[in-house]
This record gives sequence, structure tokens and C-alpha cells, in this order.
Amino acid sequence: MTSKDIINLLPYQEPFLFVDELNMISSEGVTGNYTFSKDAYFYKGHFKNNPITPGVILTECMAQIGLVCLGIYMLKDELSEGNPQIALTSSQVDFFLPVFPGEKVTVVSEKEVFRFNKLKCNVKLYNEKNELVCRGKISGMIQKG
Repeated sequence: MTSKDIINLLPYQEPFLFVDELNMISSEGVTGNYTFSKDAYFYKGHFKNNPITPGVILTECMAQIGLVCLGIYMLKDELSEGNPQIALTSSQVDFFLPVFPGEKVTVVSEKEVFRFNKLKCNVKLYNEKNELVCRGKISGMIQKG
């Protein structure tokens, strides 16, 4: 299964798809990136005259790349003929720096545990300067649809 196959199996589409490419994926983790469009809908009101990417959107980007893409890869044999069903079960994220419109971010995820179709990962998000923007633990369930 290629990176493009994994991205095509994601249950998201524009404007809520936050994965541009996967640079590395294995049973132990994934690295991928996304560039936030300068005219994304959520910048219009967050914040007045000083737009930054909302933390919930950064968390979603981390979950899509770091959890869902990895989960699809882990279950690639079972998911080859069906679309995955995904449920985020928990997230705990600490934020350190803002992400501005037009910025490219890189997500690095390491599998902590994968058991009974539940995946728990340690995920970090870096900006273009390779500075740590946020990090945390994200868990979810994934199964064939």
C-alpha cells in the first residue's frame, strides 16, 4: 500500500483534509506534512486582525496524519476492500507556538500501542523552522467499514 493509497482511504475531503503527503510510514510510526492555505475558512474569525491556526485544527492535523494514516497502514490487509471507520477516543495536546496562514507543518508520530484495533500514538507537530509547535498523545479506534 502506497502513501497515496492511504491518503485516498482517508474518510475526509476538502476543506477538512489536513494531509498533503506522507514522507515515511512503517508499523512503528509515520511522518507527513500539510500546508495550511492562507484563505482557509477558519482564519476569518480566529483571531481578529491576527489569524492563527486554531489548536483544534492542529490537533486534527496531528490525528489525521499521526493516527488515522498509521491505523490504515496497520490494518492495510483488512481495509483493502472497504473504507475505514474511525473514532477518536482521546487526545491530550500541549501547545507551544502558533501556526500562521500559509505555513507548512510536519507531523511525526510514534506508535505507543496497537491492540484490538485501538491505536495510541505519541505525536509531535513541527513548523517550517523545525520548531516544536505542539505534542501529545492521541488514541483512536479503526476498523473496516
